[in-house]
Amino acid sequence: MNPRPSALLPDIDGCISALSVALGGNGLYTKREDLVRYETGARYGAGQAAFVMRPSSTAEVAAALRICALHHVTVVPQGANTGLVGASTPDESGQQAVLSFERAASTLQLNHINRSIEVSAGVSLSKLNDFLESYGLWFPIDLGADPTVGGMIATNTGGTRFIRYGDVRRNVLGLEVVLNDGTTLNFMDQVRKSNTGLDAKQLFIGTSGRFGIVTRAILEVHPLPQNAATALIVPSSPAGALDILVDMEEHFGPQLTSFEGISRTALAAVLDGVPQLRNPFLNEQLPHYSLLVEVSTWTKGGDGNLTLDQALERELERAFEAGKIENAFTQDAANLWSIRHHISDSLKLKGKVIALDVSVPRDRFVQFRDKACEEVKRLADFVLIADFGHLGDGGVHFNMIWPHEVPSDAELVERLRTAVYDLVAAHGGSFSAEHGVGPFNAHYYKRYVPAAKQSLEHLIEEALASRSLGNTLS
Repeated sequence: MNPRPSALLPDIDGCISALSVALGGNGLYTKREDLVRYETGARYGAGQAAFVMRPSSTAEVAAALRICALHHVTVVPQGANTGLVGASTPDESGQQAVLSFERAASTLQLNHINRSIEVSAGVSLSKLNDFLESYGLWFPIDLGADPTVGGMIATNTGGTRFIRYGDVRRNVLGLEVVLNDGTTLNFMDQVRKSNTGLDAKQLFIGTSGRFGIVTRAILEVHPLPQNAATALIVPSSPAGALDILVDMEEHFGPQLTSFEGISRTALAAVLDGVPQLRNPFLNEQLPHYSLLVEVSTWTKGGDGNLTLDQALERELERAFEAGKIENAFTQDAANLWSIRHHISDSLKLKGKVIALDVSVPRDRFVQFRDKACEEVKRLADFVLIADFGHLGDGGVHFNMIWPHEVPSDAELVERLRTAVYDLVAAHGGSFSAEHGVGPFNAHYYKRYVPAAKQSLEHLIEEALASRSLGNTLS
């Protein structure tokens, strides 16, 4: 988010001098050639850093923030820099400092009986799950990127298995947080229940570092699934997809771990762009809309006397007989999931992607999607719509593709974004389902978030004296 202007000019030289003592040579980068890789985000955000801090411990994070506050230097926290709203990169002023967590990744301490793990904020999702796998456990946030734990907490991400395991917030037991003045707050609880007043750690989950920076966390982890079954389903209509969802939930309960929707345009982009993937439909016309469904269990058993594959096949047969589905494929789960995970990269081959990550109540999804498609076609009939996403939780990546051969028009792109976001708001949804809020979309925060909520957040921000953090809204 855009930093709040300070009435005092930053003392960059004085700050660097103090930090060189507190962090040492390996903890502080000041040379231009060393700063470049920290200055550009995954999709948006490109600026110039005054310097980059690379603390290796909570004490060093606290010292770095304290020194920056004293010298009036704005700090931009950065994990793996995989965010998509520009919140982890400096602006173009050359006056902001990046606080990188790449060296703060040493702690991985498992409590097997409690099924929890203490982890440093700089640990990546892949490293975390590689460590847990040997214990038969995992942290079930399934993403296309490989963010850090701190970044996932800051944005409260979800992923393809949200319907079963929830978002990051649902899996956080405790946090350690450092405020801008170096004050360290310890909320490192390992309990799952505690009604002793304000659950203060929630202030720092999903708020993009606005109130403070997470340095360590205690996460709930889960047994690795021992048995899974996957199907690619063609519903009789997009509206019928919701009936299938309800039926699946009623039959499988918590065994339903994923329920993804994929439009024809998105599916075609993958099969065109990644030819090594097998097309389940062979020479048939691709369906208007598909569903990727997964059921899984922690045990090796199935559903009563049936294996899990058989149970899913039986449920699909019922749906087919009821006229709810036209076709389904249950073979080669790895290929089906590869199709899903290659969508984002494949869309880029078709043109410039105008990517919106939104959510609406599930019962309003079909109406929202229909109206959004109509509005996009009215404004720019040459734009392709390639939506996909987590239909089971109401989330959708409503992607619009601007063909390479069409001259760019920034004003029209902004009109398209705003038109779709207005429809999201009208249907009771969120303009940022998972990506959080940063400089790229902060103006939408001001447009859609109620004034009373903005005022409350501002009061909390002031109380925590977080003015020197890069991710502020006012």
